Amino acid sequence: MTRIILPEEKKLNVSRRKVITGATAATSLLIAGCSSSSENSTSDRMRASLKKLRSRFKKKSGDETEIAGVDTDTDSGIFNKNKSTFASLYGSLPNEKFPVAAVPEGQLEERYFRKQVNYPTKEKVGSLVVDTQNFYLYLVEPNGKAMRYGVGLGKAGFEWSGRARVLWKQEWPKWTPPAEMIERRPELEKWSEENGGMPGGLENPLGARALYIFEGNVDTLYRVHGTPEHWSIGKAVSSGCVRMVHQDVIDLYDRVKTRSPILVT
Repeated sequence: MTRIILPEEKKLNVSRRKVITGATAATSLLIAGCSSSSENSTSDRMRASLKKLRSRFKKKSGDETEIAGVDTDTDSGIFNKNKSTFASLYGSLPNEKFPVAAVPEGQLEERYFRKQVNYPTKEKVGSLVVDTQNFYLYLVEPNGKAMRYGVGLGKAGFEWSGRARVLWKQEWPKWTPPAEMIERRPELEKWSEENGGMPGGLENPLGARALYIFEGNVDTLYRVHGTPEHWSIGKAVSSGCVRMVHQDVIDLYDRVKTRSPILVT
């Protein structure tokens, strides 16, 4: 993925996770970043490996991994009783630049439905919090509330943690496969950086929207982005960063302001 440099910004305190083989390996995995999970299906072995890796890094990163807030939501079953509510959240979006199909019922677990929850926290209103342990993203709201979204996490989603900011947002963003991926899949050469990348669309791995996370003026290569793979929400998948169904990432995009802080725990 192409690194993006913005005008100089105040440097933020961000810790980068390192993979077992060291910083060089971490960089290569991050560059392999936000791509579709269709290249390799999720396996139990990979999930266990990611869980072990995440646990190891959390022990090393100190206060960066402290719980940012407490989700006190206890509601359950309400959507099963009201199918119209599900349709209002995850129905089709025909007015998008590329019309988005409805999420089929049964492909998204109820606990990952978008909803407002009680969320006492010291984080500022407007902040984003990614809870990698429970596969949730929170948008902090006033009065101890937050909008909660279910997310799927790829390798890159586990390899970085800390505090940064959303300095760029894009609707139907372009995607550029990294050189390492092109070596494995030569058919992606047509979307290389030299060829201008893959334009936005339903087949684009970044989906309907993307939030770009920066440390100061440097692109961390960490993304919050859309996906049509509804089944991957709440799961560790083979690749990508923080993925959300199109309906949720569009909702989040409309609520989040540029320069909003983000905490990944």
